[in-house]
Amino acid sequence: MSILTGILRLRQICCHPELFVSGQKLTSGKLELLKDVVKTALAGGHRILIFSQFRKMLDIIENELAQQGISAFTITGDVPIQERVDICERFNCGEKKVILVSLKAGGTGINLTGADTVIHYDPWWNPAVTDQATDRAYRIGQTRAVQVIKLASHGTIEEKILRLESKKRALADDIIKVNSKTIGNLTDREIMSLFDI
Repeated sequence: MSILTGILRLRQICCHPELFVSGQKLTSGKLELLKDVVKTALAGGHRILIFSQFRKMLDIIENELAQQGISAFTITGDVPIQERVDICERFNCGEKKVILVSLKAGGTGINLTGADTVIHYDPWWNPAVTDQATDRAYRIGQTRAVQVIKLASHGTIEEKILRLESKKRALADDIIKVNSKTIGNLTDREIMSLFDI
């Protein structure tokens, strides 16, 4: 459990230090990059779907975008199903140019063909979950090419997990679900490589 907690904390720090240490004014290079990507995409006439696993990260992103005059819809697990459908319809009809979605809420049952740019702020380590979320923009009715962007902090656990993903595609989801079989199949060297920065 301490290894899993350590991995979660390292992932949170990669996203934004405030996820780990709240109540302080801290900055994040990754958030600054996201703001640049969003600004460039909007200037090019694109509409954007941003995913994050962390609800608090979505709040931080929404606040930062609002400070730049960019209004966004947000869908999390707290939003009732019918309201999610309503938000999706409003977004797909052109209301607002950015929608923020938690990975869990965006996994199934919503159609976001109004977006042609999908950004995974903190890529989920299970590619099947990431692909399922991305598919929200590829539903029937999509008429434009969709660009998918995954952000990962350089030289961090995010990069290492993404590299391991190709070797053991089920690693991330199993770690998060505390699947002892997968953890038991990892060598000591593989486990320690997650913390080797």
